[in-house]
Amino acid sequence: MLGTFQKSQLRIEIEASANAIHDSLLRPVQLQKWLLGQRFAPGMPEELHSGFQFTTWTGPVAIHHQVNVAKVNCLRLLLSGGIDGFHEWYWGEGWVQSRLEGVSMLPLNLGQTLSLLSLRQFLTKQ
Repeated sequence: MLGTFQKSQLRIEIEASANAIHDSLLRPVQLQKWLLGQRFAPGMPEELHSGFQFTTWTGPVAIHHQVNVAKVNCLRLLLSGGIDGFHEWYWGEGWVQSRLEGVSMLPLNLGQTLSLLSLRQFLTKQ
């Protein structure tokens, strides 16, 4: 994989319940509403579960995801393709934390920041 090793960990406050955050991260129908710039492959389940694999595209760059952990307050995705690494999400009442590590040519911290802000805006409008 070409690129540089990058890591970023961000935590933000969100005026939303843990259940609303859970649904926004683990239910693909919700996830697609706020995750900007990503196209999803068809055939997504109602809710992400351990072992499920899917692909998203950021422009022409394909990113393969394998759901490693999917729990009430945690989601861990193993990434390959455009990003070789992992993305972890943790959340609770009024907060969400994202940890991203991997080798990529994409600006991971920028994408992670924009995603968290988009999630917060999406949940605030609900």
